[in-house]
Amino acid sequence: MEAELIDRIYECGFVPELWPQVLRDTSKISESAGGSLFVTNPEVTAWTASKNTRDIAGRFVADGWYWRGRVMSLIHKSRHPGFLREVDLFLPGELDEEPIFRDSWRKMGLGWGAATAFALPTGETLAIVLSRTIAQGPADAATIQRLDMLRPHLARTAVMAARLHLERAQAASQALAALGLAALVLDEAGKVLAANALVEGMANLVHWRSADRVTLKDRRADEMLTEALARIALNDNGGVRSFPVRDAVTDALMVGHVVPIRYSARDIFARSTAVFVLMPVAAPTSPPVELVMSLFDLTPAEARVARGLAAGKTVDDLAGDNGVSPNTVRVQVRGVLEKTGCQRQTDVVALLGGISPIRG
Repeated sequence: MEAELIDRIYECGFVPELWPQVLRDTSKISESAGGSLFVTNPEVTAWTASKNTRDIAGRFVADGWYWRGRVMSLIHKSRHPGFLREVDLFLPGELDEEPIFRDSWRKMGLGWGAATAFALPTGETLAIVLSRTIAQGPADAATIQRLDMLRPHLARTAVMAARLHLERAQAASQALAALGLAALVLDEAGKVLAANALVEGMANLVHWRSADRVTLKDRRADEMLTEALARIALNDNGGVRSFPVRDAVTDALMVGHVVPIRYSARDIFARSTAVFVLMPVAAPTSPPVELVMSLFDLTPAEARVARGLAAGKTVDDLAGDNGVSPNTVRVQVRGVLEKTGCQRQTDVVALLGGISPIRG
């Protein structure tokens, strides 16, 4: 089921009216009553929900519950690269004093859930909330692990969803213009089917060839792009889909991520395999480190290690901080290197160290 669900998550990036069913199917993983998606900046600017929780989500927004109390604020501020439960955020008894639980959710029979938030390069934040009944109790750790495996795919799609403001793009040109990020639409052989003006001006990154083909001047990044397109063409949801792309002249870094075109999204991008998007990592509007970690498919443990490396910590420092052995940290470092396409720890530091927080 989850392989098909991943494909439908990507479909929602360009056909957002399908989000309600995808949220419903995602909520089934945690046996939740339903799921909701919110885009905030800082108010809730757009939202959608599974059919059976749409009324609840609507009241959640209309009555101002989203930012009332500490629940959503803690989820946003935690910068946690995964799903969180109430038991991860509150001590026993504290939930009884939380307005959303005391005065709203528990009166409707809801009392537990799981949620995650993504800070987007647009300055907006996208959050997904899955709601469980009081009788069910909190989701177990194995369930959260399954949800965390979906999170990188949700992160890539979140960029598209927020830029399109949960409205369907009717044509490829409209979608690429709305993104506001350098982007190419590619077929499985790497042929360019559409491009926006932002990517056309990146001569230091992209080499345009004959027959509508391009290669990335960063050889390692070009290999990873080719591999990602090949895997997508085979309906393989594995492999690296986000990776650093280095400017051949200035040595500046971008983060490239490959978003598959699935199902009805092909009505917009005919004959296409994927959209390749380039995001800056050294500009005031660059993606926050947590989003980049999600895009690189890092586990929560790998994300903590990557953040520590970017902060200048050593392997021994990280082992002490996390209560594990240095060998365990080294294994996690190797995972970070493999997933980010970096060769050395210093490359990871350079990549994540150049990522500025959202301003304003």
